[in-house]
This record gives sequence, structure tokens and C-alpha cells, in this order.
Amino acid sequence: MTLRWVDQHPHLRWVDQHCHLRRDTAEEQVAEAHAAGVDLLVTVGTDLESSTLAIEMAGRFDGVVATVGLHPHDAKDGLDGLEALLAEPGVVAVGEAGLDYYYEHSPRDVQREVFVAQIEWAKRYDLAFVIHSRDAWADTFDVLESEGAPERTVMHCFTGGPDEARRCLDLGAHLSFSGIVSFPNAPEVREAAALCPADRYLVETDSPYLAPVPHRGRKNRPALLPHVGEAVAAARGVDVEVVAAESSATARTFYAVASG
Repeated sequence: MTLRWVDQHPHLRWVDQHCHLRRDTAEEQVAEAHAAGVDLLVTVGTDLESSTLAIEMAGRFDGVVATVGLHPHDAKDGLDGLEALLAEPGVVAVGEAGLDYYYEHSPRDVQREVFVAQIEWAKRYDLAFVIHSRDAWADTFDVLESEGAPERTVMHCFTGGPDEARRCLDLGAHLSFSGIVSFPNAPEVREAAALCPADRYLVETDSPYLAPVPHRGRKNRPALLPHVGEAVAAARGVDVEVVAAESSATARTFYAVASG
């Protein structure tokens, strides 16, 4: 499917800093993303199986890199086998890791223990660190303040407002904005996007979740990232070309991936 938006902005280049490629759709989605100007995709691990798949995707496709991590939903399953994957080619980050008190699929104390362990990995292996935090701001900040955030830390799919944004930034973290920034009921996320320094924000799809307006309610895919960028540009009061350039440069520096 041709994206009308891409036809209007064929020169823009993007980095999808957080997506979840699936084996059965990856070839089509990577090709479509590249055609839409998304030159680099960071496909994210959430457990041993998906982290292994992410590494496979990074080896299979140009312009794809991987993370290795254990999502708080799966914290109860343990970290066995994950650390060994961090040395695999194409791995650029630890995560997504963190705390999720909305679903609480794993006990809170176990979530916290696994979160701390992955912070230590990011520091030990000098990798970027990807955080998932949902309904758990107080404990997320407590862990980061007590352990010290890794040098390159990003709050994936940022859903807080200006207060949470400032606190994340004070801790040295980057903010990543998903399709939520385009939702009518998320003014606080747009406020956070507006105040973020030009070199501290990234954009993502989190596909197949959270498709941006005007595709909300459908399955998301990396090729829709320009719509997220357009919403961030509107929130920041700048041209979309500025957001494409700033977010992509920041993402490549953050993940230590040179322009191809």
C-alpha cells in the first residue's frame, strides 16, 4: 500500500527506535518501512524466545538491529539464557526491562529484581538500556535513583506528562514517543514532547501495537513511523523535517549505529 504521507515527504529519513518484528511478516514490513524512509529499525526482545528472534532479524535484514531483554510481564520466568545473547552480532541494547503495575503479570518484587539485574548488564556490557514503565513511575524512579541509570537510557513509549518528563531528563534518560502522541486524549504526552531537548527524544512505532492517527485501531507497522513524527512535530511547533533529522541523529548516536 502506498502511503500518501510518504508521497508528500519522500526525502525524509527515520529511525524506528522500538518495534517488534514477527518472523511471518518481517520481510514485507522491513521492505515497506525502507520504502517509507525508515532506514533503521530496532526490533526488541521481551524474553528469551523473542530476543533470539530479534537477533535473527538483525542478521537477516539490512537496517535492523536487536535488543535482548526480559519484559516485566515475564519477569517471573527468570533471566536464564539471556545474558549470553548480549554478545551476539547486531545487539545494541538491553531491554525492554522495567516495571508494569497495570497488569502485574509478575510479582512486583520479582519485577524489581529483574529490572535491577538488567540495569547492571547494560552498564557491564556498555549497551543502551530500554525501559518499560506503566503505572509504576514512583518505583521506576526509585530504582533508577538508587542504582544509577545507564549512560544511554530511554523511556520507551513515554506516557507521562511534563513532571515525569522532567524527572526522566534529570536522571539522564531520553524520551521515546509512540503513536500515543497522536491520540486526542493524550495532551500530557504532547506537553512532554514539547519540552524535551532537541537531542533527547526519539520516535517509535512499538508495532504491532499503538498505530498512530489516522490508522488507530489497526495493526501498527514500522512504515507508519512518519505519522508519529508528524505528531511530534505538531507538538513541538516545528517542521516535520526537523523531527526526522533530530530524532534519527539522536537514535543513531544512542544505539551507536552509524548511518548506512
